[in-house]
Amino acid sequence: MARGERHAWVLRLEGLQSFETLEAFGDWLKQPQPWLGVFDLPFSLPRELVETLGWPLQWRPLIEHYASLSRAEIRELFAAFCAARPAGSKFAHRVCDGPAGSSPSMKWVNPPVAYMLHAGLPLLLAAGASLPGLHEGDPARLALEGYPGLTARELIGRRSYKSDTKAMQTPERLIARKDVIEALEQGRSRLGLRLKLSHAQRDELAADGSGDKLDAVLCLMQAAWASQQARYGMPEDMDALEGWITSA
Repeated sequence: MARGERHAWVLRLEGLQSFETLEAFGDWLKQPQPWLGVFDLPFSLPRELVETLGWPLQWRPLIEHYASLSRAEIRELFAAFCAARPAGSKFAHRVCDGPAGSSPSMKWVNPPVAYMLHAGLPLLLAAGASLPGLHEGDPARLALEGYPGLTARELIGRRSYKSDTKAMQTPERLIARKDVIEALEQGRSRLGLRLKLSHAQRDELAADGSGDKLDAVLCLMQAAWASQQARYGMPEDMDALEGWITSA
């Protein structure tokens, strides 16, 4: 998790924090402190999928139903949905997937974003946070969906900058991370923000071959951008079942 503070169009990184367990992260979310955060996990499922499965068409009942299922049940249902569809259009997509260039939120492998939704959304709801456009909770703690790859691709194209596999954390990926960091510091993204880092922070972001720390900072940039936008940057005609990806 990256923490920062925006002053006009300069965003200063205040620190990075790691959590060893989901429970520890959930405990932090429950603390009574004001924040606006962007979270790298899908906040909902495609309407087409939900309608086909006969699941609730209101967001909160849908998420509660989804959370009640096991991962095995989710995989079985989603695999059956895909098997019944023609090649080339196996997955259902949300409207925001196109402009964000994101994986469909029903995908359970490479990356398993469906499981990320299953693990993460209940934590936000249990903490009582507000999810603008989807769910009203504590107005001082605001959670938005983000996708760090959206901003990273804008800066370095399709170059890979991270890997969870140690052997694939190559010099080329290190250079790509450094290029992302430099572009953020220079304010070259369409978010219109300049990232302010210390030398130690810059080195820490570059050295993390998994990209988790840089992804957290990319989400922080999206959060700072959203804090300046009407409706946090969500379109007026956003589907209140599907939600939206910040800055898409």
